[in-house]
Amino acid sequence: MEKLRIIVADSDEQVGSSVAKSFNSDKYELVSFVTNGKDCIDCIKDNKVDIILAELTMPIMDGYDVLEYVNCIHIDERPKVFIVSNLKAEEYITRALRLNAVYCFFKPVQYDVIANTMLRYLHNAPFSFSQNSKNVSLNINNFKSTPYSNHKDNSFEEEIAKIFISLGIPAHIRGYQFLRSAIKCVVENPSLINNITKKLYPTVADSYSTTSSKVERAIRHAIDVAWSRGKLDNINKIFGFKIYSPNEKPTNGEFIALLADKFMIEHAI
Repeated sequence: MEKLRIIVADSDEQVGSSVAKSFNSDKYELVSFVTNGKDCIDCIKDNKVDIILAELTMPIMDGYDVLEYVNCIHIDERPKVFIVSNLKAEEYITRALRLNAVYCFFKPVQYDVIANTMLRYLHNAPFSFSQNSKNVSLNINNFKSTPYSNHKDNSFEEEIAKIFISLGIPAHIRGYQFLRSAIKCVVENPSLINNITKKLYPTVADSYSTTSSKVERAIRHAIDVAWSRGKLDNINKIFGFKIYSPNEKPTNGEFIALLADKFMIEHAI
């Protein structure tokens, strides 16, 4: 059987080793691992490709740009596009499905799981996607690929995404992912906020196959980015009263605790 040729586009450079291990096999041939949508499109132009695995949130050009480009390719030569998403709100997934994404994976997810799921899909009859919003919504429910798909998790992801956007924290930096996961861990287990260094950071690090120190630095960088953009004061608007003055900047723990408490209070967790 001829190997399936695949391009993987993910802004997280550290997943490269996982990608290489999962897709360099007797079933797949990894054509390239790229970290932004533009390089992905350039690679598609220069290579024969069967499958593209693209993250939605990437710098320069994102996963939607990749989908739009693939839709311009003649249908007989068009690769199948699978999406990896940090954003689980229905509007983001609906848009991807309407652009003919085949399947949506939600992070965190292991790349060997993705590889096996792709094979299962390719051995089944293809799905059809209707432009009718109701049908697309039903397809979304059929495409849930991780346990993180219930109403509470969707609400959390959507609310955190809106807060991060208002604070100027870009989705493509690692601190965005680590900060989101840390807040979610504290929401699920509030005692973690009392032991950030020995328990919270290692918990997040395990989910991304990295180290606690890298988690700490990336989260600090995300907060620093928000501060440098002058948007951290927006947190005062989010809470409706003044928490920070222009000369103050929260520690990692303060920031995580503040947003976790907000979510737990509003959702009576």
